[in-house]
Amino acid sequence: MSLHFHRDSDGTTTGRNETTGFTVTHAEEEEVKRQLYEDAGWAYTPPPPPPPPGFHRFALVHEEFDDTGFTDERYAGLRERPPEGCVPVDRGCFALECERPGRTLLDAVAGTVAEVRRGHGLVMNGLGVEKPQERSDAGQGNGRAAQTVAHLVLTAADRARRLGYGRKDLVRLLDAAGIE
Repeated sequence: MSLHFHRDSDGTTTGRNETTGFTVTHAEEEEVKRQLYEDAGWAYTPPPPPPPPGFHRFALVHEEFDDTGFTDERYAGLRERPPEGCVPVDRGCFALECERPGRTLLDAVAGTVAEVRRGHGLVMNGLGVEKPQERSDAGQGNGRAAQTVAHLVLTAADRARRLGYGRKDLVRLLDAAGIE
């Protein structure tokens, strides 16, 4: 079964269930999703309410190339004493689902990554974004596009460390790219 969603130029969202041919257009994206799930016979769970002002919701993951899993001893302290606003979860790897304060999503992620590194000696290396794709959420510096940026930066930092590159190497690359 395949469900497809498309944001229309008039601001509405159109969804289609390819299996049944059911198509719906609505101003609210969640209503389109609810109707398509109903048509497909799937349970629909509405999204949680937005976090309070100044807080951001995100997941931090620690993925290893060798499959260690959620119960690995390295995570014991973090499972017992996660940062405030974070809950340890098993996503096939160790993860924290967080609702943390920050001026922006990147601030909240950076503060949480630093707290985990200082308190537990573990560098969280992603946000669990699967198949990060180019996406423009113009003017939405805290949405899905910001999560993808944070995920790619953490993943790049982890891979660079494994290859022997240091902070100066990464900063030099960012400076060369013209980040202001």
